[in-house]
Order: sequence, then C-alpha cells, then structure tokens
Amino acid sequence: MKVLVINAGSSSVKYQLIQTDDESVVAKGGIERIGIPGSNLSQTVGGKKYEIAKYLPDHNAAFELMLDCLTSPDFGGAVKDISEIEAIGHRVLHTGTDFHGSVEVDAEVERLLRENIHLGPLHMPANIAGIDACIKALPGVPNVAVFDTAFHTTMPDKASMYAIPYEDYEKFKIKKYGFHGTSHKYVSGCAIDYLSSKGLPWGKIVTCHLGNGSSITAVKDGKSVDTSMGMTPLEGVPMGTRSGDIDASVVEMLCSWKDMTPSEVVTYLNKQCGFLGVSGVSSDSRNVLEEAEKGNYRARLAMDMFTYRVKKYIGSYAAAMGGLDCIVMTGGIGENSGPLRKGILDGLEFLGVKLDEKVNAEVRQPKGIFEIQTSDSRVRILVIPTNEELVIARETRDVVNAMKR
Repeated sequence: MKVLVINAGSSSVKYQLIQTDDESVVAKGGIERIGIPGSNLSQTVGGKKYEIAKYLPDHNAAFELMLDCLTSPDFGGAVKDISEIEAIGHRVLHTGTDFHGSVEVDAEVERLLRENIHLGPLHMPANIAGIDACIKALPGVPNVAVFDTAFHTTMPDKASMYAIPYEDYEKFKIKKYGFHGTSHKYVSGCAIDYLSSKGLPWGKIVTCHLGNGSSITAVKDGKSVDTSMGMTPLEGVPMGTRSGDIDASVVEMLCSWKDMTPSEVVTYLNKQCGFLGVSGVSSDSRNVLEEAEKGNYRARLAMDMFTYRVKKYIGSYAAAMGGLDCIVMTGGIGENSGPLRKGILDGLEFLGVKLDEKVNAEVRQPKGIFEIQTSDSRVRILVIPTNEELVIARETRDVVNAMKR
C-alpha cells in the first residue's frame, strides 16, 4: 500500500510517500512559505532533488502542486498516476479526551478535531487545513488522523492529572497529554524488539526525544506511563526556545513587571526562552555548545540546565517504574551530540548506568541501533534514529485495512 504521510504546519507542509509493503520511501518533500511571497516546493525521488518556486496562496494550492510533482516525470515520477496513492496519513497534534488511537477522518471526527482546536491553537488549524485540502484534492481516498498525543493515553490518572478542582478537568479537559508520541512509540518499539531478541529485560525503558523540542517518556511493558510534556509542549525540560517547567506564578509576575498580557507571556515562554533566552546565543544546541566550549558562561549554563533536568526526569521515571532496563536517546540532540548525552548520563551510575565514553563520542547520525554503555553496565543505553513518518504510515495502513474487513 502506498501511503502519503502529511505533516501540515501553518505555512509549510512536509510529506513522504511510503510503500508500506517494504517500508521504503518512494518520495519525500517539503513546501514552504504557503500564503507568503517566496513559496517553494522541494522533492527528492531516488536520491535526486527537484525544486520549484511558485506562489501558493493556501493549503489547497500547495496540495495541488504536491500531487502534480509526485506524478510529473520532470520531478522524478514518483507515481505514474495519483490513483496509486491508496491512503493519506496526517500527523495531528491533539486527541483531547476523544481519541485513544488513530482514526479515519469522517464528518464526526473532523467536528471533534475542531472542538479541540483550543488545546493546540498553534498546530490544530493547520492540521485540519491539511486534511481538508487532501479531501478536496483526492476525493474518495481515506484520510487517517494519527495523533501526536495518542501513545500517552495509557498514562494512569495519577500521572496525567493536575491537582486542580476535578470539575475544571471535566469542563475544560485540563490534564497532561504529552507529545512526540509517534517518536516515543517508534523508538521504544525498536528497543523492545532489539532487547528481547537478545534475551535482555525490556519492561522498564526511558525514551529521550531530544532536539529543538524535547520530551522524556517512561515506557513500562511497552506503554507510556508518564511523560515530561504536559497539556501543551511547554512543560518539561528547557528546549530551543521553550522555558520548560516553571512556577505558574511567574506568569502573573511577568504580566506586571514587563507590562504583558497572559497571552504575550505564554508566547514569551514558548519563543524567547530555553537555550536562546539563557545563552543569548542561539536556539540551536550545536551553536550554544560551541560557545560553551569556548568558555561562554551563559552558553554553558544553558547546556548544564538542559542535561541536569533531563537527568532528573530519567531518575524520577526509574523510581516511578521501580527500576530501569534501558535508556533510549533519539532526536537531533539524542542521536548526534555525544557531549550532551554524556552530560545527561554522568551521575546515573547509582542506577547501574555506565557510559562508554569512547563509543559515545563516535556515534553520530546512526543508521541503526547503537549501544553506548560499557560491558558491565546493568542498564542498556541505545541510540536509535527516530522515524515518525513510518509510524504514521503503519498506523494509516492498519486503520485502512481494518476498514476493509
């Protein structure tokens, strides 16, 4: 089955066409600056990259161009005819409390997605616009919503609930939802398969998706039982531009001290804090780490805050699960930054974690699973490249096949 995987943003779309029979990528591409002068599309087929600049006023125009490019011989001829696309899988941010897994999009599902826009106002409108554009461009082809939060719906109430009046949870759906679910699901599944094939324990895993946005998840017996992000992606560890965990009273104080509205403070916490705000250098950990190694105090502080807080989450999740069998590192930082992996893992020896510093320093851009622990470490440390698009393709295939039965 050929599945078109869509990740729609407010002014951009990332896409991949995946053949689920062998899980190969037939084509992948991106569209940028939708509705903005300078709109463009780039697409890679068979290792060759194709590009076109064309003004795209909205998502409908963007999807029409994408379909034209997928079928055009001048752009690699990924498919001869658009009818070869059998299903479309959409990355959708939020389940709310309405869904516990991937679903085919029908009128009722779309109604619920629109009801949940307030839970993800920055992402949900674009996700829905992508679905609407695909329905218009490819009528009759099933569309499946694959939720970023779905993997975390197995969290027990004691982990997901906030200590606010229960009536407000019921009325406003205020709780911890967690994010990066497709990534945590993929790498934890890879870890379980890998460890079980070697006869090693796999019931207690902490997965660390570390990049410009970062989240840590406790995976017990294959299910998410806690995660660092909350009702929004703002909660958790410091990130590229997000503050992470912060005293809620700080919002009121900043409103007063900086003459800002609550909405402006939330934007400030999402866009001006984290690595960027602390270091004053960049939101990119590579640039901040480079400055830290030159002796820049603020850059070093930003990196130390990040590694310290990831370390705390790992330790707390080991306590919550009653032990630890494996730590997984993934995402741009997790897969590529030996120094930051070392900063996170140093000090966890009491849990049985022992890092092989030489191997750790050598692992960058891994193509498979790499072990970076010493031979006498009780806990396995795995670096696993994530593949969220493949999870979306698999989920879409499974939903469509279930519909046919």
